[in-house]
Order: sequence, then C-alpha cells, then structure tokens
Amino acid sequence: MATLVLDNGASTAKIGYSLEKVSVIPNCQFRSKTSRLKTFTANQLDEIKDPSGLFYILPFQKGYLVNWDVQRKVWDHLFGKEMFKVDFVDTSIIITEPYFNFSSIQESMNEILFEEYQFQSALRINAGSLSAHHYFHSKPSELCCIVVDSGFSFTHIAPYCRSRKMKEGIRRINVGGKLLANHLKEIISYRQLHVMDETHVINQVKEDVCYVSQQFYKDMEIAQMKGEENTVMRDYVLPDFSSIKKGFCKPREEMVFSGKYKTGEQILRLANERFAVPEMLFHPADIGIQEMGIPEAIVDSIQSLPEDMQPHFYQNIVLTGGNTLFPGFKERLEADLRSLAPAHLPVSVLLPPNPICYSWEGGKLLAHSPDYDEIIVTREEYEENGHCICEEKFDI
Repeated sequence: MATLVLDNGASTAKIGYSLEKVSVIPNCQFRSKTSRLKTFTANQLDEIKDPSGLFYILPFQKGYLVNWDVQRKVWDHLFGKEMFKVDFVDTSIIITEPYFNFSSIQESMNEILFEEYQFQSALRINAGSLSAHHYFHSKPSELCCIVVDSGFSFTHIAPYCRSRKMKEGIRRINVGGKLLANHLKEIISYRQLHVMDETHVINQVKEDVCYVSQQFYKDMEIAQMKGEENTVMRDYVLPDFSSIKKGFCKPREEMVFSGKYKTGEQILRLANERFAVPEMLFHPADIGIQEMGIPEAIVDSIQSLPEDMQPHFYQNIVLTGGNTLFPGFKERLEADLRSLAPAHLPVSVLLPPNPICYSWEGGKLLAHSPDYDEIIVTREEYEENGHCICEEKFDI
C-alpha cells in the first residue's frame, strides 16, 4: 500500500509518496496574456514563453479552499499520468487543511477524495500537526513545541503538547506572502513603474531582494542616504523574457549611482522597500492592519497556556512556511521575543533547513509510524458511516 503525502498549501502544493522525495508545485492555474484561451495547470507554468502579465486562478481565497473546480483540475494533473500516476485503489492519502476549516469544505473534501478519486484511505490533518510530529520525532525528549507557520494567506501560531494541539493557544495573523507581494506591487507602482499585473515577477523580486531588518529605524536612515553611502539600495534587473529569462539583482560593483544605465535593461531601484515590506509580519499596524505582529502573538499564545508549561514553549519555537526564508527573519524574531519574554526564561527558535517542506516531511514520518492505521479513515468506513466517521477520527 503506497501512501501519498499532499501538503495542500494556498500557493504551492508539496506532494510526494512517503518513500520518495517531495515536489513543490504551484497550486493554481494560469493564463498568459499571449494565449488567453489556454489554461496552464500547476507546473505547466514552465511552458509559458512570456510570463509577464500572468493571470492567476487560485483555488484558495483568504486561506480557505473555495474554488473546487480549479482544485480538481490541479489534483487531476498531480494524480494523473504526467505526474504521480496514482493507483487510487491501492493508495492512502495524507492531506492537509487549515486550522478551523469550515465543515462544508471538509465534507466536500471527504466526498472528492473517497467518492470521486476513490482513495483506499485518507487522513485529513493540519499542516502544523505534521510539523509538530516532525519536531517531536527529531527531539524525542521534548514534550512541548510551538509551530509558527507563516504562509501565503496567514501566519498561524499553534502550540502542541505531546503531539496534541492546544486549541486555546492558536493564534492567526492575517498577514502572509500574498499580502507582502501585493503591498510591494503597490509601492513600486506608486513610486516608479506600473507593475500591478506582474504578480509573478514581483513575487520573484520579493524573494530575491527583501530581508528583515534588525534595526528598522537605522536602516531607514541608511536608505535615505545619497549615492555610495546607501548600502541598502539595490538595482533589480527585470526580466524581458527574451534575453533575460529571470530577474536578478545587479552586483554592487556594477551599480550606477548617478545617471542612467547604458545597457537598456529595465531596472527597479529598491531601497527601504527591501525591509519595509517584510516588516509587516512584525508590525501589521504599519499598513493599518490592527493586529499583533508575530513576536507579540507568540507571547500572547504562550501566556494563555498553563504556567508550568510556558518555559518549555519558549525553548521550542519552530518556524515553517515560505516567509521564514527572508534573511534575518529568525534573528529578528529571536531578538523581539527575548525583549518580550520573562527575563529568566531562555528563548530558542529553530529554523529548519527547508521550512517550506517541513510539514510534508512530518507527513512522511507519520505515514511510517506504527499507529498510522488507527488514525486514518478507510473507504469502507466512509461508505458505511459517511462524514461523521471523519469528524470523529480527524483531530481538526
């Protein structure tokens, strides 16, 4: 019996059999402005010759799976001949869903997995629970951990004790990668170049040049300096999709500080945008989102838990999700937590080598754990009892 692990995120799906490697694939469909009629699905993105003005069709809105037609197309592609060639009758699936998912979405997912695809068995679980499973597996002596999952739509903070999630401590901040990229689009469009349609390109810019500042006001001062003294400023060469396939950052020694470039490439000049955009994860109030930043939310979450457990949570903070890859993210979070946490408690933050696939790896470990067969729902059970058996068995 093969087990397929699918961490079904709002921007990428992390998918692979439990005995093989993981693939990270865009969880959406695309239309390009050159061929309006043709729709590209998931990793067919690479076939698009000119990805400027790319139109995204996403199955997720505000973190929840609402567009089933698109999700079906993506899954058909992933499970089909071109990708994983799934033999449904002989396959068990572990699939992730967000915290506090709506029951209507859960029912639709049960139906699609069991009735349309006819998987042999399924396990629906939060991505954070898989991350916690991974963490406890790698550190068997620890009893508590707090998973910070900063993804495309949200940032979730979820405490776990002995692999059970503690619902009263879960916090959600409505800031994720999508908001950061959209905000960067707006700033650039307002200051230099209209890029509101260039989601794909600007997301690449965000990943290439943004970083988390350790001293926000000091960096702000540097970003206002003229010429060579401005060590924050970078020139980003935008792709033209003929000679430059992918945008890149100009090396410092090639930068022209006064006047124009002779080379005729399209340049974005980025200074304070580089750190002001990721700063929203730490201070959403900067752009008028009245919520706590990540460090405050972690402290708030830990303080809502039993007092004798709190020291353990401060020492076991795990970072997952794509936003944690910003340079300086971990150091800044550690510093901010240090100033907020009680002085006598040590604070320790772990950034795994691959935070995007951390929960997928947890699913891979779970598939091989001895009690796996007890937590899944088989197709026979589903056909006999319907949705209620899933509600009973899945801890969501």
